[in-house]
Amino acid sequence: MGRANTLTNVVSTFMVLWCPVWVTMNWMSLEYFDGSLPALIKAFWTTDDALSMIWRYLPQASWTASLAYASWLAFQALLYYALPGKTSFGQRTPGGCRHRYEINGAMAWAITHLLFAVAVVQEWLDPAWIAKNWAGLFVAANVYGYLLAVFVFVKGRYAPTNVEDRKFSGSWAYDFWMGLELNPRIGSHFDVKLFHNGRPGIVAWTLIDLSFAAWQYEKFGSVSNSMLIVIVLHTVYTLDFFFNEDWYLKTMDITHDHMGMMLAWGDAVFLPSFYTIQAQYLAYHPVQLSTPAFIALMALGMGAYAAFRASNSEKLHVREADGDTMVWGRPATALRCNYWTADGKEHQSLLLTCDWWSIARHTNYTADLVLAWAMCAPCSGDGLVLPPWTYFIFQFVLLNHRIIRGEESCRNKYGEKWEEYCEIVPWRLIPGIY
Repeated sequence: MGRANTLTNVVSTFMVLWCPVWVTMNWMSLEYFDGSLPALIKAFWTTDDALSMIWRYLPQASWTASLAYASWLAFQALLYYALPGKTSFGQRTPGGCRHRYEINGAMAWAITHLLFAVAVVQEWLDPAWIAKNWAGLFVAANVYGYLLAVFVFVKGRYAPTNVEDRKFSGSWAYDFWMGLELNPRIGSHFDVKLFHNGRPGIVAWTLIDLSFAAWQYEKFGSVSNSMLIVIVLHTVYTLDFFFNEDWYLKTMDITHDHMGMMLAWGDAVFLPSFYTIQAQYLAYHPVQLSTPAFIALMALGMGAYAAFRASNSEKLHVREADGDTMVWGRPATALRCNYWTADGKEHQSLLLTCDWWSIARHTNYTADLVLAWAMCAPCSGDGLVLPPWTYFIFQFVLLNHRIIRGEESCRNKYGEKWEEYCEIVPWRLIPGIY
């Protein structure tokens, strides 16, 4: 309570208003300005009637797309609730809770894509339908994202799942943006955060890519090898998420970030519209890479993914073994830290100091950034002015923001032990530099 200030209010209000503008600008630039953000900005800057121009270029709602989007949400919710899955438990919350989850995301992804494939093969569905109805789906997702943000805000104030894991800042704007509840639930089973973090957007990610690839084929007669790189790397990334969904329960998204507009609107709109930006761009502007460039970028992306997965798996493995295990042929090393939850109970955690985690404190983020670069590079073009490259810029800012917030949380949680850990592993992201 009471930790918000004027700057917090201003920044939170700005984010609530600006984020939809940002993704809409990306859509406009692709639809009307040949994928050039500078051209879009110049057009708005020089026009005599900006309001009319905005209205003319805004994506339009569609009843067909809105119904399809509502059906999509209902179908994914049904799969989330009804499919069997492995029982897993999240990390202990500050309030002392360990929530139970049924992990079935991989099965939901497989069923969804199988049904999509059958519908396309049987000619019940145009494979490019998503791409052709993208504007209407984009509007429907925005409406839902804001409604969800309002819902979790009201629920957090008046009907929290666990009072001990709810926090107020003293700022309505900040609380709306960052969230009140850590793990809001409807009933005992339906976890609002995990569902929205993992289902409507991430399951759709590869479907959206495939639809824009089909649209590229329909317009140009072939699918570019740059599109293939994007689809392969995105598919690997999404499958990694679902095959390691129990690991995701231990990440910052679940253990630290409260459910506000940042996650609610972000999961509904930002993830499916922004994380697929490369496929959207290539559907308009196919890039055919040379064979050496194709091989190099694919290898770089897969290598970065391998490092990302290996580092995360190592952390999970060592913690599950309570440090009593081998990694890279040597005994694992870690710093043991005690901490206390809000219920007054003492617990212990491990901060790894071996192998991947001896290189930097966030080696997984380093690999994630290299992978993000490999996803954007196939789009080629004029560099950072293109919408696809805004994904890499966003990832760089996001991951550094997470580093700062995460390390502040660890400093408060572990005290002197955290300072000792930073002396053992001095680099955050890039050894010798940062």
